[in-house]
Amino acid sequence: MTPEPSSKPGEGGIDELAQAAAATGGIALPAASGSELHSSRERRIGGVYAFSAYLLWGFMPLYFLLLVPTGPWELVAWRIVLSLGFCALLLTVTRTWPRLAVIFRQPRLLGLTVIAGLLIYVNWQVFIYGALSDQVIETSLGYFINPIATVLLAVLVLHERLRTTQWVAIGIAAVAVLVIVIGYGAFPWIALTLAASFGVYGLVKKKVGPSVDAVSGLTLETLWLTPIATVVLVVVGVTQGLTMGANGWEHAVLLGLAGIVTAIPLLLFAAGARRVSLTTIGLLQFVAPVLQFIIGVWVLHEPMPVERWIGFGLVWVALVVLTVDSVLYARRTRAAR
Repeated sequence: MTPEPSSKPGEGGIDELAQAAAATGGIALPAASGSELHSSRERRIGGVYAFSAYLLWGFMPLYFLLLVPTGPWELVAWRIVLSLGFCALLLTVTRTWPRLAVIFRQPRLLGLTVIAGLLIYVNWQVFIYGALSDQVIETSLGYFINPIATVLLAVLVLHERLRTTQWVAIGIAAVAVLVIVIGYGAFPWIALTLAASFGVYGLVKKKVGPSVDAVSGLTLETLWLTPIATVVLVVVGVTQGLTMGANGWEHAVLLGLAGIVTAIPLLLFAAGARRVSLTTIGLLQFVAPVLQFIIGVWVLHEPMPVERWIGFGLVWVALVVLTVDSVLYARRTRAAR
């Protein structure tokens, strides 16, 4: 929280700071110094929050593998229901139910949260399918491609104009996908679906903006998905039998934690994103796919033939181009102010 300025005489109240700024050509040295220290501290804290979120997302495949024999359909359904329960508990503890009530009075916002919920459902379902079917490497490819997909969506949906280097990055990424399709002999549908769903999800969340806080947003998204999750649990229960409670107490506890495991990194990310620049977020976002790639190759020993290495290498080159361009553009923008 930002320290409240003192209003007592002689202690630097708001009016006194304004007068000091006017008298020194717009520079109030004591206030600026304190503000800079506070801002620097907030950025450091935000960086820790965002890094922690991506770190948890990076290790997520290992958690899902601990939940075998729970299948991907049942797992996503439990993830939705338990996330909703955890969010309801958070709203109760923090006494923020009124925030949710305000959103219900805004049909446009509600509609956007429905779309966001459907997109995150697709993302969760495909990611967990990939993690449980020995395709963790391809899930990592999806999140490596995601920044490039986001830039492409900015052109197609928001009609933004791209810089030359951004087009170069997109072109290299397209070649990478072709190399994987032709050389490896498999269409990377998991990676492309993850990149597309999370990219569009980001655009929807951008339109929602600060009007919906992290807890309320996740509450609504899982609320709209709960009927789907309920149907899935009923179908799985009738056809295969639910695994909750059928594989020992350790498995039941791990599965019961799915809601917390889902919500915590999302809340950490929201707390971090408010405090750090988009450039910092752009650099930190590679933590998760790097960890997933390491887990897939060296922990789970998934196949990584030469063609796949070439495809991934091209994606990494595209990301280097995109990242360097973003950093340089941010510096030029700051210098021009």
